[in-house]
Amino acid sequence: MLHLALRTARHRIAALLAVACAVFGAAALLTGTGVLAESGLRSSLPAGRLAGADVIVAAEQSVRAPGDMTVPLTERGTVPAGLVDRLATLPGVTRAATDLGFPAAVERTDGALATAVDPATAGHGWSSVHLLAHPRVTGKAPAGAHEVAVDRATATAARAAVGDRVRVAAAGRPVADYRLTAIVDAPGAGVLFADSAATALAGRDGGPRAGTVDLIGLRATPGHTDEVATAVRHRLAESGTTARHLKVLTGSDRGDAVSPGDGASRPLLLLISSSLAGVVVLITGFVVAGALTVAVNGQRRDLALMRAVGATPKQIRRLAAAQAMVVTAMAYVPGAALGYLLADRLRDLLVDRGAVPSALPLTVSPLPALATAVLLAAAVQLAARGAAWRTSTRPATEAVAESRTEPREPARLRTYGGLLVIVAATTLSAAPLLSRTAIGAAATQMAGIVGAIGLAMAGPALTRWAGTALARRLRPGTTAPTWLAVANVRGYALRVAGVVSTLAMAVAFVLTYAFTLTTVAEATAQDTRAGTLAQYRVSAPGLGGLPTGLLDDVRDTPGVKEAAPVTTTTVVYSYRELGDVTTESAGATILTPDAPRVLDLDVREGGLDRLRGATAAISEETARSLDAAVGDRITLTLGDGTTAHPRVVAVYGRGLGFGPFALSHDLASPHTTTGLDQSVLVRTDGTPEAEHALATLLAKTPGLDMGETADESQGGLSDAPAEVWINLATIVVLLAYLLLSIANKLVATTSQRREEMATLRLNGTTPAQIRAMMRREAVLITAGALFAGMALSAVPLALLGTAFLHHPWPAGPVWLVPATVLTIATVAYLSLQLPTRHALRTPPAAALGARG
Repeated sequence: MLHLALRTARHRIAALLAVACAVFGAAALLTGTGVLAESGLRSSLPAGRLAGADVIVAAEQSVRAPGDMTVPLTERGTVPAGLVDRLATLPGVTRAATDLGFPAAVERTDGALATAVDPATAGHGWSSVHLLAHPRVTGKAPAGAHEVAVDRATATAARAAVGDRVRVAAAGRPVADYRLTAIVDAPGAGVLFADSAATALAGRDGGPRAGTVDLIGLRATPGHTDEVATAVRHRLAESGTTARHLKVLTGSDRGDAVSPGDGASRPLLLLISSSLAGVVVLITGFVVAGALTVAVNGQRRDLALMRAVGATPKQIRRLAAAQAMVVTAMAYVPGAALGYLLADRLRDLLVDRGAVPSALPLTVSPLPALATAVLLAAAVQLAARGAAWRTSTRPATEAVAESRTEPREPARLRTYGGLLVIVAATTLSAAPLLSRTAIGAAATQMAGIVGAIGLAMAGPALTRWAGTALARRLRPGTTAPTWLAVANVRGYALRVAGVVSTLAMAVAFVLTYAFTLTTVAEATAQDTRAGTLAQYRVSAPGLGGLPTGLLDDVRDTPGVKEAAPVTTTTVVYSYRELGDVTTESAGATILTPDAPRVLDLDVREGGLDRLRGATAAISEETARSLDAAVGDRITLTLGDGTTAHPRVVAVYGRGLGFGPFALSHDLASPHTTTGLDQSVLVRTDGTPEAEHALATLLAKTPGLDMGETADESQGGLSDAPAEVWINLATIVVLLAYLLLSIANKLVATTSQRREEMATLRLNGTTPAQIRAMMRREAVLITAGALFAGMALSAVPLALLGTAFLHHPWPAGPVWLVPATVLTIATVAYLSLQLPTRHALRTPPAAALGARG
């Protein structure tokens, strides 16, 4: 069977090349998606500044969700400081040390900041030096409240030497002079204070985090790391409830303890890959199946003759499947290799957008390629056997007779099934009306693709109906090329529908995906613009948090009318969806009762001025999900893992621009990593004098930054989340794949019509008339594809615009529509004309002789 498959393949190069291109692209896309998914599950961050610790005890930085999944926490949890003495006495432990992280930055002589690491957690206690890998210390440990040590990179940037005086801003306190007692040569050492000073600066000498540290690191005797880790787990189990939320980390898992925020970015890879998987599988499956259908249909006569000479239906299907598997094997290997490169480029894009840290590597293993191989093999086998099913099951005489024509009537089951799929896609597109969220908008994207699949199923019947209607309207004086083109559309509806549906999918895919992204971005920007009353935002990117007295200073500045702090965090919450419990994380804004003076969240019930104590405000969508109203208590897991039960004091309408939750400052701020405010929104009297006075105030403190809030809500995609950019990149890649596959499919289909063209020429048709006929076919196919694609996109996009923008059209670049039309028309024209011209170079008798 394999030998026969190889022999028949030699005469079907054009059709099988289309299959090879489809499989090649599918292998690349599926493998790339799989690499992202595996990296989201298995990738490990480097241990960094904790590389010197063999065992690390840290807070659990995730919440267990239904289905054995975990939701990451982005804020640093705490560990009881008293555990370090109990763990230090375990057998095999040679040293035990604690670590604290808090904002710190060193000021250079020119007034700029010189800290070489993230300022939000650059400050540490001196004892954390023992957690570094092979640190080289020049000088001595800081001992007093005004002594400090820094890493080599910071010292070089600040042009400071041991014994010099340096100016340091730490934990929101004013810049103060410190004596530099040591320089530490180790990556990520940061700014090191005496342990007692670090405890005070980190707020661990009082308040809700008193008596805690960020983590405990243990050094073990060589070769006994596993034994020490086991002993630590037993000791923690004996400690009772105080240690039940702690985690023991060794080996590659230690990197998760360096920065919870970086570790929380790993599930983003899994989220992106899972969101892409559906559309990638649908499109690649559709394209591969279409290419295989063209290839098998091109040899229906050969298969029918084999049936006539005694081949069984099973053998016919095995032959078609074997031939397809040969081509798949040849195209799969380079496609899978390209998939790994594609995943690496997508990771680079995420790093550039700040969605994942540069230190997070991709996990490269053969598992994604193997999974792709299994999936492709199953899809190719199913598609090839399905394409050969009718020919293999018909009686031999009917199969031979039918091999030169198409079935007179498309299968009714297929037609009705396709129409039902189109209806289902239209119903799916109503989701944004029910949920004005990113999840609701995603239904619009899927509706276009699902509708295109329904079109492919019902396409033959619709094409035949359209061809018949068009033929009835042809005038008696219609030219021969036009008459032939219309007759081909009507007589070969199955062939034409396969091309039209693929082109229509490209149209629907581009329009629905692109306009969904731009519409959601514009709606978000509108919410933000309408809800932001302040003209300026003051932040401290160089300090890791705003200085504690800055808010009062801003309020006392001439021309400033109102100022209120705004900070962001994440929370984890659960709700019921279709009877099942769903757990997910969401962004939350931390506000004070002064927030209504600088923000208008379109409050529908209650008031933001009630955000005191254990309270929260929620968006309307969230209120529906949680079945909560003003006065009810909801259950949230705060960013550091603390469970809270805030009372709902307000329900607001601008959840798209400001997120689903707004938490009171009293409730959430103590549970953030730094405990400091991230920004202050400032509303002035609008005069230049007020802006100048505010800028003068901020210039006195290095590391502060002031920007106009109008620049933050311009709309468009410049400030869109990383997931949006990944979706845009995916659109480009998938569109290129679709267009290449469409072109190959059209070339293969046209090449298989050599006998038809030769017969027309022997009957007196000139080459010029045949080229004219093919041009008219290209026009009919392009018009049908554009009409179908836009019709499939119109309803979903109209409903999307109604839900998000309150008018029945989406937001986005108008040029995208004519660009799509031009691209589709160009692909269709060239893919039909070039192989036609090539076929016409062969004499008619030679073409018929080769066919025979």
